[in-house]
Amino acid sequence: MYAWIWRKLPFGLPGKLAGSLLLATTAVALLWYVVFPWAGPLLPFTGEDVQVTQQDSEVPGGGDVVPGEGPADDAPPGDEHDLPYDTNRNNTAPPGENE
Repeated sequence: MYAWIWRKLPFGLPGKLAGSLLLATTAVALLWYVVFPWAGPLLPFTGEDVQVTQQDSEVPGGGDVVPGEGPADDAPPGDEHDLPYDTNRNNTAPPGENE
């Protein structure tokens, strides 16, 4: 398919390069402004779940940590370790661990 497009682009090598750049830019813009906004609401998560923000601008990841006031501490009791699967099943020890 790409070879066919390359053969059909006019004006020699400069035209083929410019045409390829124009086609690639058009495809990216079409995806960015049409397809992704249309598909966004169909995805199983909202923008609140996936955005990364930094509240402390002085030191990345820094700041004073106060026990009992973090996001992990807001979870109801028991939610931290309730996994819907067994973490020990099919979990073999690395070589040399069983000696």
